[in-house]
Amino acid sequence: MGAGHAHRLYRRGHSPVHALPPHTKLAAVLCFVIVVVSTPREAMWAFGLYAVLLGVVAYAARVPAGFLLKRLLIEIPFVAFAVLLPFVAQGDRVDVLGLSLSVNGLWGAWNVLAKGTLGVAASVLLAATTELRELLLGLQRLKLPPLLVQIASFMIRYGDVITDEMRRMKIARESRGFAARGVRQWGVLAKSAGALFIRSYERGERVHLAMVSRGYAGSMPVIDDITASRAQWTYALTLPLTALVVCLLGWTL
Repeated sequence: MGAGHAHRLYRRGHSPVHALPPHTKLAAVLCFVIVVVSTPREAMWAFGLYAVLLGVVAYAARVPAGFLLKRLLIEIPFVAFAVLLPFVAQGDRVDVLGLSLSVNGLWGAWNVLAKGTLGVAASVLLAATTELRELLLGLQRLKLPPLLVQIASFMIRYGDVITDEMRRMKIARESRGFAARGVRQWGVLAKSAGALFIRSYERGERVHLAMVSRGYAGSMPVIDDITASRAQWTYALTLPLTALVVCLLGWTL
């Protein structure tokens, strides 16, 4: 985790949200998602307030609405699932625009869409204001099992390496006149995938031997020991604490 790795979701900036320690942001997003999931689906106004809270965070982080909305497209499969619920769910039926829909299915679709969208939006904001290296340091600071942190670190490091290897193999195939136009070319692609697996496996062995030769004994050294002040924790937890108040009102009103 010594080198920084930029990712497409990250948006460079110097906002107060960017400046927060990563473990405070991770804890805040986790608590916020738990609160959102715990909110009764019938309290529709509460989800509107949650969206306003995320909008305030996006404004403080200087994350444009277009940037956020574009990244929310990742939840399209869940939207498709939610759209099907009113048609396939059992229970009482209601006519909407000439269609017979399940009442339970409509509530279920709303529940999935509202909570899923808010959870994805909070995650996108976290990724937009925190570099991957900082996320790993935050997970380490929150006492996530070290082995899991190492696995995530290696995945991030060598994902780009393997992607670059795939790009070079593609260029090599195309320079020899190969073009995947049908089923007949699947054999060549399968062989390329096998070659990529072998190369990646061998590279992993070489990296492991190099690490062992340099004293690796199952744990990575902590290079940056990040800390957070009480003011930073208070600032970060403002979002989930405010959401908790909304959730409690949703259960009582």
